[in-house]
Amino acid sequence: MPTYDYLCRTNQRIVEVRHGMGETVKTWGELCRLAGIDPGDTPEEAPVEKLITGGNVISSASLKNPEPCGAGTCGMAGCGSGVCALD
Repeated sequence: MPTYDYLCRTNQRIVEVRHGMGETVKTWGELCRLAGIDPGDTPEEAPVEKLITGGNVISSASLKNPEPCGAGTCGMAGCGSGVCALD
């Protein structure tokens, strides 16, 4: 699941959360519930905006069920992941 950064202009806080690509987060209250944090003194109806980030890359080695990349599919000879057929 991808991670996203959101900015609340009311309190100038940036919060990183994970959610599905089809989900939208529009308020500080929604963001706090998703992140598992206390909204504090900021009104829960305060708007938040998704920030543009460079994106996240997740290697198969960090997954609970890594899939071997197989010869020729990894693109990184000797990648050192321990699951690569090229190691």
